[in-house]
Amino acid sequence: MKLDNKIVLVTGVSSGIGAATASLLRAHGAQVIGVDLKAPHMTLDGFVQGDLSSAENIERLLPQLPARFDSLCNIAGVPGTANPQLLARVNYLGLRHLSRALLPRISAGGSIVNIASILGAEWPLRLEQHKALARIEDFAAAQAWLADHPVPDQTCYQYFKEALIVWNYLQAQPWFLEHSVRMNSVAPGPVFTPILDDFVSMLGEARTQADAHRMKRPAYADEVAAVIAFLCADESRWINGVNLPVDGGLASTYI
Repeated sequence: MKLDNKIVLVTGVSSGIGAATASLLRAHGAQVIGVDLKAPHMTLDGFVQGDLSSAENIERLLPQLPARFDSLCNIAGVPGTANPQLLARVNYLGLRHLSRALLPRISAGGSIVNIASILGAEWPLRLEQHKALARIEDFAAAQAWLADHPVPDQTCYQYFKEALIVWNYLQAQPWFLEHSVRMNSVAPGPVFTPILDDFVSMLGEARTQADAHRMKRPAYADEVAAVIAFLCADESRWINGVNLPVDGGLASTYI
């Protein structure tokens, strides 16, 4: 992968997929600037401690981030067992706000990679809702829309992964045309990370057991990281507006 001397900003860098992605990017010659609430336990080219749960926090973070870089990997997120309001802010609203704010700093030919999920696969069932929310760019206005269109707590994680996939589809081509910056999402299934137990708890024992025979095993974080790194590399320069499953074929078993 052609990543030599590229500067990549990775959120959620301190554990799981974010840490694996940062290590792989650096191994391929990229400089990695990490963002996380927790300090990383690895060598990085820069680290900024930051909270992505509100527009105000993100605005305070922006001056500490590079004026110019090549790719943004939006990997930070909270599990489905988290407070639903926090989940909406971090996994969707904050991700959008950060991406939009940083877009002018990304070099032409660069990319944005978002972490979706196999659990977002039912987005077509709520397409019009997700399109309506995607059209609301302002963080506070989007929160107000969600207050008027409440999401059930038990499906909040899935809902905002669906919403992210739809936003990725809708926003990728306009940004590519205007800024020459590609945007794609990666949709993992279960992954061996610190939040795997939360993933199982959220789905419940019945769903977990029903899915167990459909897959060989959960993914390793480095298997997902390899796809994220590829989407940052020059070799993927004509891939845009894609949601790419990285699930060992799990999604295909629902056809």
